[in-house]
Amino acid sequence: MRAVCVIGLGLIGGSVLRAAVRAGRPGWAATTSEEDAAAARTAGYEVVESTEQALRLAAEWEALVVLATPLPAVGGVLRQVARHAPETYLTDVVSVAEPVRRQVRELAPSARYAGGHPMAGNAGSGWDAGGAGLFDRALWAVSADEDTTLDAWREAAALALDCGARVVPVSAGEHDAAVARVSHLPHVLAAVLAAVGADGGPLALSLAAGSFRDATRVIGSDPELVRSMTEGNRAALLDALDDTLGRLGAARGSLASTGSLNSTVRSGHQARGLLEQRHGTAGVRHAVPLDGEHAVRRLREVGENGGFVVALDGAEATAELPVPG
Repeated sequence: MRAVCVIGLGLIGGSVLRAAVRAGRPGWAATTSEEDAAAARTAGYEVVESTEQALRLAAEWEALVVLATPLPAVGGVLRQVARHAPETYLTDVVSVAEPVRRQVRELAPSARYAGGHPMAGNAGSGWDAGGAGLFDRALWAVSADEDTTLDAWREAAALALDCGARVVPVSAGEHDAAVARVSHLPHVLAAVLAAVGADGGPLALSLAAGSFRDATRVIGSDPELVRSMTEGNRAALLDALDDTLGRLGAARGSLASTGSLNSTVRSGHQARGLLEQRHGTAGVRHAVPLDGEHAVRRLREVGENGGFVVALDGAEATAELPVPG
């Protein structure tokens, strides 16, 4: 199994290291956080003294390097990748795809890169917030762009599968448009909702129960991490916000003019039902050939159709697609 070098030991990076080692991969990490480094070493994991040392080991071992830093730090790490492990296999777990892809092409163009984004987490941060089981049965996007090579995609996807996840092949642009709506927008709405609730004063906060707590949970995350991922996906998030504001405006107009929120409530209820149906129903499994020049395109079509890869075996991938209905 290919060794893994993780740069960054926060919630996601620390969980990747744990899960990769649990799967039997050799693994080590580097981090600028002395607290996270100490905690990981105490737990028995190898943490080297610097990113430079970690990358030199990666070049020696032909390891897969995982960028697990906030988006603003990615460029600095990529410059070191280009210097110390220029042809390494490379992936990331940053929550936006296109900005990282552009930086890789500019700063580490020889790296064998396929971007990644595990759709898992919690409101905590740092090493202590993570765990080896964080990705079990989670979805993990792995970039399948026109310039993604099949071997780079396979290495990134194999790591995700070893960590217990299911892999969604997707282009960087489609990834960013999708997560703007289902990941980044919820953080913005949670921030607004939490502030509106707090403005209701002590009584409102004392009456805040399950629905308010559930809807505001994600804004308990580190504000700088939330800013990094939302601002890093600015264009796609603006489109999602425009859609949201239009729907809120229509809801307000209907409530003010007719006293009814019927359309808003029923369309939301129906949409939630589609989500429950998609995640609660087993799909149909298909073999996807991983040969020929169109292999990456075939993988991307799996993601475009709402499916995911559950296994890699030689010259084919096993994908699960939604039941036609």
